[in-house]
Amino acid sequence: MRVQSINGKRYVLVVVDDYLRHTWVFFLHSNDEASEVIISFIKKTQVNLQLQVQRARTDNGKEFKNKTLTKFFDEVGITQQFSAARIPQQNGVVERRNKTLVEAARTMLTFAN
Repeated sequence: MRVQSINGKRYVLVVVDDYLRHTWVFFLHSNDEASEVIISFIKKTQVNLQLQVQRARTDNGKEFKNKTLTKFFDEVGITQQFSAARIPQQNGVVERRNKTLVEAARTMLTFAN
């Protein structure tokens, strides 16, 4: 996201359930917030849905490759997978969802005026 939102947020974190294809979107001030948002999301999801998250698949961004997330995933038994660098096709579900979200946002902005 190149332009700040009204609340000054510049980044978007998209979470997609690989099985059900449910999507959650989080707006962040900085990439550094990603770890705490992911941890909070997983904890809430596991409590509310009473389901165990088994795997977290991300790209190779530094916001996903850090000690905080690695430690959390190890503690709760979640397998962390990274897609190969510069091959977005390995994260095809999320990449397609991102494209759909951007297109929807552009459409809303176009018809808002």
